[in-house]
Amino acid sequence: MFVNTFWSLVPPIVAIGLALLTKETYSSLFIGITVGALLATDFSPIGALDTIINDGLTASIADNAGIFLFLVILGVMVALVNATGGSAAFGRWAASHIHSKAGALLATFALGVLIFIDDYFNCLTVGSVMTPVTDSQRISRLKLAYLIDSTAAPICMIAPISSWAAAVSGVASKLDTGVSGIQLFIEAIPYNFYSLLTIVFVVTMVLLGVDYGPMAAAELKAAQGDLGALSDEHEEGSSRANMWDMLIPIFLLIIFCVIGLLYVGGFWDPETNAGDFIGAFGDTDAFVGLPWGATIALVLSIAFLCFRRVITFKDAMGCMAKGFNAMVPAILILTFAVSLKSMTGLLGAADYVEGLMEHAAEGLFMLLPAIIFIVACLLAFATGTSWGTFGILIPIVLPIFNAAPDLQIMGISACLAGAVCGDHCSPISDTTIMASAGANCNHIEHVSTQIPYAVTVAAICFVNYILAAFIRNVAVSLAIGVAMVIGTLLVIRSVQRKKAA
Repeated sequence: MFVNTFWSLVPPIVAIGLALLTKETYSSLFIGITVGALLATDFSPIGALDTIINDGLTASIADNAGIFLFLVILGVMVALVNATGGSAAFGRWAASHIHSKAGALLATFALGVLIFIDDYFNCLTVGSVMTPVTDSQRISRLKLAYLIDSTAAPICMIAPISSWAAAVSGVASKLDTGVSGIQLFIEAIPYNFYSLLTIVFVVTMVLLGVDYGPMAAAELKAAQGDLGALSDEHEEGSSRANMWDMLIPIFLLIIFCVIGLLYVGGFWDPETNAGDFIGAFGDTDAFVGLPWGATIALVLSIAFLCFRRVITFKDAMGCMAKGFNAMVPAILILTFAVSLKSMTGLLGAADYVEGLMEHAAEGLFMLLPAIIFIVACLLAFATGTSWGTFGILIPIVLPIFNAAPDLQIMGISACLAGAVCGDHCSPISDTTIMASAGANCNHIEHVSTQIPYAVTVAAICFVNYILAAFIRNVAVSLAIGVAMVIGTLLVIRSVQRKKAA
């Protein structure tokens, strides 16, 4: 009765609406899960309870055990470098070398761009490294969370060597496209307007010193000393500590996580992808590779810090529980979010969206890239998964453009861009959840402050996809998009100055 209809999107709509209205995450997500289970079982109370437990919560914990382990290890790493005083020492060093708010923001953004291997890894690493830097310049944790989120999924979606490239190429390789999956991904990068224009938006916003909407209020509070952190996680630690007591554990984490991803992908396996860097990333499993590398990095970090005598072994072990406790909110939200995605799957959201796309293809051919972008945005926002979104839409989008292959790459790009955009905005997105965890800020406040920025870029992208379908020149289309982003921010700054005058 409710399967393969608009009702399949009602559970996430309920959860997201309640979360934004009440600012309370756990109950909102659980109510959404309950609504989904009731719809999937035709309002059978026993059947709904069974669905919540077996198809929802238990399945989400089992399927995401690897990423939960990675979260816990990163939480322990953060607790460890805080306890040694490494974070405080790095903050003092950064304060003496980065002398402006813009410098701190650009440094945060640059680090996020450099860590393009995986969005989960990006969120928590950038957060732990840059928190003392942004705190020293009185930048709100909500602004930090936005920068983390903006360099996670958007950057991974245009990086040929990343877990996201592997996911897209994996979906595309199962279809008869005539090209390899990774080649299709690379060809789609220039038309991925949301990822590219988000970079332009963030850099321009920082250089112009523009903030608007709820973020402007958060930055005003930060200037007065209220950074919006959930807790004061910084400790002075040992007087022997220096900034390397933070940086070396982070370097170990980066090195061994990359090695872990390559190992799981068969880089050293003579029977699979021996010596093939891109092939190994194409076949890797981040849920295995990241905790594999993080575990080795944690053991080596404890050994290094104990050898340096900036922490005792007993205190290092005490950081285990502290790090786990710090990640409990993120793990709980992620468990509920994945359970909610399972409910939309049981209700056939994919089939419903496929039907909508087929109807759209009948009479609006030149507008299809823009329509695909919006559909992908809405689907990713409602389900909280960009991977699930392009997994659903790519097999639908490719056949639509058989009659116009010159628009096919643009259509795929619009699908990927929309998936990233929806994921960027959604309160139930795992990347958004981990950006909040990385910045140690309230999750719903992070969502509400970043949505105006994400929607601004999305609106520009929508217009640009309409124009691009007629222009058919990526350089011209990108130039127009860049001009629209800069022009929009200049207008916003001008309006704000008039109001302040």
